[in-house]
Amino acid sequence: MADLLVSYNALSPSSPRTDITKVLNALISAPTVDDSREALVAALLSDIASCKPGSTSGRLHHTDALLALSAIKALGRHPSGSSVLASASNLSILLTVSKNFSGSNLDASLEALRCIANTLLLIESARTTLTSDSVNGGEYAILLMEVKIFVPRYHFIASRILFLATASSATADSFIVSIVERKPSGRTHSLIDIIGLRLDSLTSALLNGTRMAREAVVDLLKFAFNILTHYPKLVDCERVVEIGSGDGGVRVMGEYWSDRLHGILPPLLRTFNSLSAGSPSPLAPPLNHVIHALLAIPYIKSLQAVWLPPTSPTSGPGSPVSTSGGNLASDSPRETSRHHGAFDRAKSMLSAGRRSLSRSSSPAPSPTPPNHDTLLHAYGLLEVSLSHYFPGTVESDDASVRATAKAESESTLDELLAPLVMLLLKLVTGDTGARDRVREWLLPPNLDRTVVLESRADTLGRLLRLLTSVYHTRLNSMSGELLYAVCNHDAMQLISQVGYGNVAGGASGSADLSGAQINPITGAIQEERPDIEMTEEEREHEAEKLFVLFDRLERSGAVPQDANPVRRAIQRSFAS
Repeated sequence: MADLLVSYNALSPSSPRTDITKVLNALISAPTVDDSREALVAALLSDIASCKPGSTSGRLHHTDALLALSAIKALGRHPSGSSVLASASNLSILLTVSKNFSGSNLDASLEALRCIANTLLLIESARTTLTSDSVNGGEYAILLMEVKIFVPRYHFIASRILFLATASSATADSFIVSIVERKPSGRTHSLIDIIGLRLDSLTSALLNGTRMAREAVVDLLKFAFNILTHYPKLVDCERVVEIGSGDGGVRVMGEYWSDRLHGILPPLLRTFNSLSAGSPSPLAPPLNHVIHALLAIPYIKSLQAVWLPPTSPTSGPGSPVSTSGGNLASDSPRETSRHHGAFDRAKSMLSAGRRSLSRSSSPAPSPTPPNHDTLLHAYGLLEVSLSHYFPGTVESDDASVRATAKAESESTLDELLAPLVMLLLKLVTGDTGARDRVREWLLPPNLDRTVVLESRADTLGRLLRLLTSVYHTRLNSMSGELLYAVCNHDAMQLISQVGYGNVAGGASGSADLSGAQINPITGAIQEERPDIEMTEEEREHEAEKLFVLFDRLERSGAVPQDANPVRRAIQRSFAS
């Protein structure tokens, strides 16, 4: 690379353009890292600073701008190069170059912004420098988000810069408060309004298949998540949920809320309800990112009509995607279940209502119908996701389940699915109507109880099997919480519904609609069976299995301590 520095310094304003192009291309593709990297970045920045549209007097002409900036970007991918770019003066140079070429050379303008984004990624202190009053780069990125010209590539890199600038709470606190609360003279809208308007247009562009729209939505949602997570912790606002350590301690996400952020919920819900299950993972980006953003917003009275509008479609008697009483055990292989089973049927139904949107040529309209049904969509996504990762009656801890998740994503199954379960839990906990609907889908009065409930090849069976999972601890816990919430946070109602608690309560057993007795252990219809003769060793083995089962249920919250029959039996034995 030292030779390249010599070659670049040897260039002059009178050098043939072919020589300049050759040296710049060599800088872009140079693999070696040495001490000349910093000097090369400094030299290139010095020349690009005087390079303006139409300029031909310097070493770099305006036609060299894109290649020169690409060389700076390549050299800046190493910390030694990006450290040069991280100063206030050099970040200002890159911003000025981006502005200068925004009307005549969009690619060069974007390349300058990419240099800034790479610097923010590698040099954390550059985030504070960029958003300082001397550079004001954060505000410029917001202005790029607001511009009327719809260019997803611009919005992607602007969102990436804003996401990185707000990613470190140690350096971003004052910037976050400032951009949420201030509306400088150059802006027409507040930050929250800008995020909402841009999210709507980018979501519609994504559905239309516009290039770079998906990446732009992902990074815009990451930026929105940073705002939603940090802003309520930084300002004096209402405490809406008792989940933190109090006013004197650290605030937890979702514990506090500011009405300044109200406007972000409708566009987030429009995006969520517009996105179908993805591929290869049903919750592939940006669907997982919008779920994370929604989890940061509390379900409170002032937002209740936004979360679940009174005009939402009413549910039918069964599951919104598949019939709760049907689709039981299946012996079809995994591939067959993926392509011909509940996954495809559910995915088709989730997509059906949004096909007209994807045919639209304009990104301007709101991406979803006005009467969206967030609860129905969330539950449908859960059915799709569970049937994808747990096809048929596969056990929750089967190795094939983890193998599928690993092949499709860098995230664990807990990281992929638990947020969606938490979103459903938020809705059913906050709204009794939502609770009744989900209970109707999961545990309808006509539920087929001729088989053991945890053996079912449907959402109920999969949730019950997750209660005994060792590998998916968050899903284990959240599945129990969801079932508990659906049963009105009543342990006895839960255990009477799914079959475990009648033992704990000592009840004689309940009956289904036909009057048949329900087995208090399995939740299936009680059948008369002869006594099974077992050896003492076999009895101890079965008792051990029962102990482990109820211990897991207790730890998941599905069964309280005082209702655990094994714990009560042990306590009685010690008392006697």
